[in-house]
Amino acid sequence: MPDALEATPYDALLLLSFGGPEGPDDVVPFLENVTRGRGIPKERLKEVGQHYFLFGGVSPINDQNRALLDALRKDFADHGLDLPVYWGNRNWAPYLTDTLRDMVRDGRRRILVLATSAYASYSGCRQYRENLADSLAALEAEGLDLPKIDKLRHYFNHPGFLEPMIEGVLQSLASLPEDVRDGAHIAFTTHSIPNSAADTSGPVEEHGDGGAYVRQHLDVAQLIADAVRERTGVDHSWQLVYQSRSGAPHIPWLEPDICDHLEERHAAGVPAVVMAPIGFVSDHMEVLYDLDTEAKAKAEELGLPVRRSATVGADPRFTAAIRDLVLERAAVERGQGVTPCALGALGPSHHLCPVGCCPARAPRPAAAGADSPYA
Repeated sequence: MPDALEATPYDALLLLSFGGPEGPDDVVPFLENVTRGRGIPKERLKEVGQHYFLFGGVSPINDQNRALLDALRKDFADHGLDLPVYWGNRNWAPYLTDTLRDMVRDGRRRILVLATSAYASYSGCRQYRENLADSLAALEAEGLDLPKIDKLRHYFNHPGFLEPMIEGVLQSLASLPEDVRDGAHIAFTTHSIPNSAADTSGPVEEHGDGGAYVRQHLDVAQLIADAVRERTGVDHSWQLVYQSRSGAPHIPWLEPDICDHLEERHAAGVPAVVMAPIGFVSDHMEVLYDLDTEAKAKAEELGLPVRRSATVGADPRFTAAIRDLVLERAAVERGQGVTPCALGALGPSHHLCPVGCCPARAPRPAAAGADSPYA
């Protein structure tokens, strides 16, 4: 990267995330936001919300985003990068439209977006781009001058994202009893999505069984498993598995589920399992409930020792990676040659989502891509 920490032409970074309730009274309204347009009855949402009520109606995701926001601001300041960082959510306060309105009123004209999803998929990329388009349309209707918005590339294979996860798996293995440690299996977990959404994830030329979503996760799992072998001398068995399914039973979703996988590995004689949630940037509700509560209960039922490794959260290596990605994209926009930082077989992701990338079931405008209506 260039010696000078130059973010021009960008004048702000927007941390864009999912959002979550911050108290019991927020749970159903939050879920109404998440499921808007699907016609789900309020009583059903109360049932779904039981996961949140177990934790006092509070999702940890907002505090984790506050921590990441503070860490990014500190990292930028410590390295002389003069770039303000804002935060907006898809489904809860601070809402994206309100944050973008504040950014426009603060005079921000070129905005980079960091989504808290590292991989290609409709829900992890294009839907955020649709949210951006919706917010820009709302600001346009208010008569505000619209900023130009770009999105940082997928960072699943950036070393600053990978290294904290490698360290987390190593620490989890080290915490297992010595007599089961070397035989431990690693279950790399991510959010299950419909097979159809996986198959169409990523650029059109990458579509196929599992699409870019599965390919990228497999690449990350292989990188972590290789690093663990190199640092411990032990070749642990591993598999990519899924969690947090929420769709109708008749629609095929990615499998196997983590709890089913624990049963299968236990029956096969595996002495212990490390669950590594590589699909999640932070320890939000899917991690706390589906892994720390449900999957650990299944393991206890089986008498199977398990550990759950940490997500990257606000790790300094991750914030440094974001700084690197910001400088990389800024240099590209200035027409300078850069060598993007990426490990593994897939190489760096595209800077601009191409037409047809991670398509929606019903076409909707999406900003910050080749098909954006807001150039």
